[in-house]
Amino acid sequence: MNVSTRGRRLRSRAATAAFVCAITLLPGPSYATPGEPDPRNDKSIEDIHDELNALYRQAEVATEAYDTADVKAAEQEKRLASLHKDLARTEDRLDDLHDLAGAAARTQYRGGNLDSTGIQLLLGDHPDHALDDAAQARQALRNLVTVSAIQKNAHAELGRQTDAAAEKLRELKSTRAAKADAKQKIEKKIAEAERIEAGLKKEQTRQLAQLEKDEAQEAKSKWTGPGSGGGTSTGTGSGGRVKASGAAAKAVAFALAQIGKPYVWGAVGPSSYDCSGLTSTAWAAAGHPIPRTSQAQWQGLTRVGLASVQPGDLIIYYDATHVGMYIGDGEIVHAPRPGRTVTTAPAASMPILGVVRPGV
Repeated sequence: MNVSTRGRRLRSRAATAAFVCAITLLPGPSYATPGEPDPRNDKSIEDIHDELNALYRQAEVATEAYDTADVKAAEQEKRLASLHKDLARTEDRLDDLHDLAGAAARTQYRGGNLDSTGIQLLLGDHPDHALDDAAQARQALRNLVTVSAIQKNAHAELGRQTDAAAEKLRELKSTRAAKADAKQKIEKKIAEAERIEAGLKKEQTRQLAQLEKDEAQEAKSKWTGPGSGGGTSTGTGSGGRVKASGAAAKAVAFALAQIGKPYVWGAVGPSSYDCSGLTSTAWAAAGHPIPRTSQAQWQGLTRVGLASVQPGDLIIYYDATHVGMYIGDGEIVHAPRPGRTVTTAPAASMPILGVVRPGV
């Protein structure tokens, strides 16, 4: 065996090993292959419930990463467009200054004067403030050093704008790549969880629904905010149950009107939403736009104590990867996860990070 052949075989083995490792590390489905016993038959409904929750939580984290990347990409696109306009204006300015310097040199050589209005339009930061003093115009014309300095400053600014535009473009490409990667993670996690749920037996599905119902009931007893017994209720206790006013009332009404619409990651309506898509769209409809993602909402909005939560406030969960809108009586309206629809739930049904209040 020659060295070339042996080298190719070694590279082939290495590639095969790397492929096997990659397949091994991929999150595998929890259902059985045809002809084999289903491993879920040996799992308790609590174990299946925990497995599903873990998958959907991972999907939600990836959803937040996707939403954040999407927002950054949109912001950078706007910034890049603005930079291109600035570059075009700077280039025009530089051309004008170059023409002025040439005209000034020619005029001085002939011993004449350039029209003062033309000089002002080209040199002035505020062209609407025309030079009234002809002497100033003649002085500006004679001062070719000033014209040259302006040329150099404009050229330097053009260079800075060009560098900034190039950097923004690189950031944009990087952000888009991150967004695509997050999207793939979301799709994998959601698909795996959906396969597990689709493979459940009828009795398991019924037990899972009952378990979630029991958890919701238990969460109601854990609520320590207003209306928990020691504080003043922020709801009416009736079907409407909201005592909000102004923009908060409009935001709550909008969110409640979306009940029944499906959760779709990255969606901001009108037919589907993810968690922060629902809250941001609801507050935009109330006339008070807020940041798009739950992390940005947590970081950018006014924080209030849980004991002071009011309808319309946003309750942030986990590590700011989920958000719901408080509607009173210890409940929120939210877009829970893939496979579910916008619904109400106990405010204490998930680990609470804190509360933020839009519109203040």
